[in-house]
Amino acid sequence: MGKTAVVTGGSRGIGRAIVERLTRDGATVIFGYRSRDDEAKAVEEAAPGARGFRADLATPGAIIELLQRAGELDILVTNAAASFTPTALADITEDEYDRVFAVNTKSTFQALQYAARHLRDNGRIISISTLNTTMPPPGCSLYVGSKGAVEQFSAVAARELGARGITVNVVSPGATDTDLLRSTNTEEALAAAAQMTPLGRLGRPADVADVVAFLAGPDGRWMTGQNLHAGGGLA
Repeated sequence: MGKTAVVTGGSRGIGRAIVERLTRDGATVIFGYRSRDDEAKAVEEAAPGARGFRADLATPGAIIELLQRAGELDILVTNAAASFTPTALADITEDEYDRVFAVNTKSTFQALQYAARHLRDNGRIISISTLNTTMPPPGCSLYVGSKGAVEQFSAVAARELGARGITVNVVSPGATDTDLLRSTNTEEALAAAAQMTPLGRLGRPADVADVVAFLAGPDGRWMTGQNLHAGGGLA
């Protein structure tokens, strides 16, 4: 591939799988992580060509500092998402609203702005959303609201950047077996999600990473403004 990529939230789960896949495809990958140096080190060891940097995306300016580390930029994958506890709309605090939207929405918007100014022609932008924007469950208003905004940012960016050969797409995973999924669902709910999925199982991070790699590579050149559901048919 010979490209330079930035992946936010790249030290675990779907983000780690994306970093590993892009490096296997020949990209040099800069990835951000919030706090766990041991996890970032494990990714670097598993994915030669990847380098992690601390970036708490709730902190103003952190996303720009991360992007600037890449120098020339060909591929941007915005994957980072704030952890959350399912909470009824009526009970969400302003602090929780600000935290989730700072990470999931504002940092992604700023990353898209940076990419619009600095991404090389024929570059790729892929943002990770969720199937829950299509089938929103109770208690997840902040999460689906923050990701719904990202989907719309991406749709507009695809039209604005297409003249430069830049593609902008969204990948929306279904129930994917990650720490975030397990921290917000019971085992009964996870089993039910697998049963509802036509392919009969939870997704794996690599399943989503392979879709991202398609969009990031040469075979994805004619796909833009799309939201690809990577959920085994769940939606």
